[in-house]
Amino acid sequence: MAWLEGQSALVTGGASGLGLAIVERFLAEGANVTVLDRNAEALERLTARLGSIEAVAGDVRVLADNRRAVDAAVARFGKLDTLVANAGIWDFNVPLVDLPDDRIDAAFDEIFGILVKGYLLGAKAALPALVRARGSIVFTLSNAAYYPGGGGPLYTAAKHAGVGLVRELAYELAPHVRVNAVAPGLIPSDLRGARALGQDQQSVAATFPAPGSPFGAPLARVPHAEEYAGSYVLLASANDARTITGVVINADSGLGVRGLRAPRGGDDLSTRFDKEAP
Repeated sequence: MAWLEGQSALVTGGASGLGLAIVERFLAEGANVTVLDRNAEALERLTARLGSIEAVAGDVRVLADNRRAVDAAVARFGKLDTLVANAGIWDFNVPLVDLPDDRIDAAFDEIFGILVKGYLLGAKAALPALVRARGSIVFTLSNAAYYPGGGGPLYTAAKHAGVGLVRELAYELAPHVRVNAVAPGLIPSDLRGARALGQDQQSVAATFPAPGSPFGAPLARVPHAEEYAGSYVLLASANDARTITGVVINADSGLGVRGLRAPRGGDDLSTRFDKEAP
């Protein structure tokens, strides 16, 4: 039996990148999936390719759009078990000293609007349906929720705020709704930057090394987006994550244990044990 058989999930920002990988994995695990994304053309292509999804064009910063997506999920699939609040934006590591004086207000509102307010509004809109289903919320955070240098001060602060949102909502919504998050590391995707900073036509994929490339973390390679999706499946599973709430899976390729002497201590293991193989 698939992990999410018969469950209904709403994924925001699900038309591309990590969100698309989550959508495809949830479908493979037996879930019924609704996607909320502001890119209507991408949603049309996604619906034409996948067929079985429910698609809603809207902005996660608007409560009414989140409620339309929840209503569409419930109308199509009879319930909502999981909200995956995933819609994202990056700031391309712009440091404080380089933030233009006349754009800081708009950039702050845009980045926090999507990464914090958008998640809060998604939870607000989905709450009645999730309580009825005894469901769960899964937020997409980032390694920038734990470490500096994964973004500039706006992005890093927004992702740190996401950790607080997970913990507070896990407390407030217990025992009826579980609230958790996944904090991925590098994802070379079509994630864009802030329009207020003139970054909305820049793609993260053009900045990061390609999936499979060498990477200085202990696990040594840049992951593909779909390699993160299993963590979302686990946290969404009504059976396998029944005891998990207030938790962030820090899927950072081991950055938190990167050594001072060398990035990892096991580089010679395959050579040593290959020699010992019969």
